[in-house]
Amino acid sequence: MIVQIYEVAEIEEAVALAALGVDHVGVLVGGGGFPRELAPAAARAIFAALPASTRRIALTLSADPDEITSAIDGARPDIMHLGAAIELLAVDQVRALQLRHPGLPIMRSIPVVGPESVALAKDYEGVADFLLLDSHTPGDRQIGAVGRTHDWTISRRIVETVAVPAILAGGLGPDNVGDAIRAVRPFGVDSKTRTDRADGAGKDRAKVAAFVVAAQAV
Repeated sequence: MIVQIYEVAEIEEAVALAALGVDHVGVLVGGGGFPRELAPAAARAIFAALPASTRRIALTLSADPDEITSAIDGARPDIMHLGAAIELLAVDQVRALQLRHPGLPIMRSIPVVGPESVALAKDYEGVADFLLLDSHTPGDRQIGAVGRTHDWTISRRIVETVAVPAILAGGLGPDNVGDAIRAVRPFGVDSKTRTDRADGAGKDRAKVAAFVVAAQAV
């Protein structure tokens, strides 16, 4: 079971999370259009400090292909995660980015808002290498980071019918990740808001450790 944790902002924190058993360490990368974004060079420095066994994930919320390319070139991630709303970054644009950066795995956020999300996810077969199944508020420019769960039966349908490895996100913490895994059977699980510190200044390492243990126990 892959464990993915966002948003890492410091080198020391990233190294500590890798030591706790986090498989995918995620950094929000951008030019300042969204809160908490790090410049690509800062993300690259974090990635450089991680052990080879940890996969480095750069998340962009931008829908601008040139800005996404700048993030890729500057951060040099193992996986590029595209988190812009579906209506702002269409599947054809994602396919074009895939062709523009051959060999770089793409993760695409999918908003799980209703049965129509299954068809949205299906569109990314042969385009994305991973799907991130996340909660979403319609009208938001980004998918996810809302701190609440969604209908896991829909995510289970995506896992069962779409031939792309799916990572489950959306309001997951140490107390519910086991139930989520049993309900959805995803390739991996992701946590951001419910493993943050209460003051918002970085990750709560005790919560991350508990999340890893709970996920791997299923």
